[in-house]
Amino acid sequence: MGNQPVKVLCVVGARPNFMKIAPIMRAFKQSTHDIEATLLHTGQHYDAAMKTAFFDQLHIPEPDIDLGVGSGSHTVQTAEIMLRFEPVLDELQPSAVLVLGDVNSTIACALVAVKKEIPVIHVESGLRSYDRQMPEEINRVLTDQISDLLFTTERSAEKNLSREGIATSRIHFVGNVMIDTLLYNLNRAVNSQQLISDKVPSEILAEYLSGYALVTMHRPSNVDNPTNLKGLLETLRRVSEQRPLVFPIHPRTAQRIKENGYQHLIESPRILQLPPLGYLELLGLMKDAKLVLTDSGGIQEETTALGVPCVTLRENTERPITADEGTNTVVGIDPEKIHACVDEILETGGKSGRIPEYWDGKAAERIVEVIHEWSKQRDSETS
Repeated sequence: MGNQPVKVLCVVGARPNFMKIAPIMRAFKQSTHDIEATLLHTGQHYDAAMKTAFFDQLHIPEPDIDLGVGSGSHTVQTAEIMLRFEPVLDELQPSAVLVLGDVNSTIACALVAVKKEIPVIHVESGLRSYDRQMPEEINRVLTDQISDLLFTTERSAEKNLSREGIATSRIHFVGNVMIDTLLYNLNRAVNSQQLISDKVPSEILAEYLSGYALVTMHRPSNVDNPTNLKGLLETLRRVSEQRPLVFPIHPRTAQRIKENGYQHLIESPRILQLPPLGYLELLGLMKDAKLVLTDSGGIQEETTALGVPCVTLRENTERPITADEGTNTVVGIDPEKIHACVDEILETGGKSGRIPEYWDGKAAERIVEVIHEWSKQRDSETS
């Protein structure tokens, strides 16, 4: 690399990446080190509304490159990203490629980079659900195996990586960039009353304002299986009798509800159905919720950071610290277990939890420092 700037090509592709890249791009920009960061969007998730809801709200810079891949099966999407990414690497010749999380763009771009002998940096390494039926789990495991620098959000992740034969010298515990974004934007979150007040019947508005439960649901195992989906919607209906629900419905979930004719299960003044929301709107709803029911990994982390009780509608979690130290309880999809957990939260206020180590809003700054030191070391080894 000599005296040339370190050129880091940062890859985003889907919603979860957007929250993670915002503080990293900001930290690169504010850094005094000679690092040039280029932002590439694969287009795995993209539409005009999402651009406003995430890029604009989070002040993510306009992507320097947009591959415009669009949707498709896992295979088609991954292959298309690889085909379109290779010429970009040939042209830019970056010092390293930085990928985030566990989406198809992550593994696709990491694979192309490693084949071309370009170092891979993986942010959010070592998280494991040990459920190989989750496409994200495959993406996580494979990306970690071919990465040169692995940044972890919790200490258990390093143990997972060591078990998989990854040298500890490549692993750096830096904290959680999702929490950087949350803390940075907390005072900008949209007021939940604004989102709710004009959308619910006036006679039950007071109930919503005195404490609602927020619901998010999009996992294929929950929404693509008609039996599971029906059971969860019936359970939510019952929960709504105790606390009104606010339910921003993911496009995939909305499609499955419609296909299966389940709309009637959630037609109730006690279930406020909303379209997909921007980051600041969802953050406002989460912050003010009495409890959250979700199958999202990121929301398990965000509720822990906010101290809001979380009921995870999955049999496992790749983020165990949210249950061990935070406010999260993993209950699966059994209706009785869900109701028992909700009852306990409503009676006792739920787990108090604590903020995990290094979830302090400075993870991105640590990442930039490590990349700077790593590049200096590589310089000395190659000179």
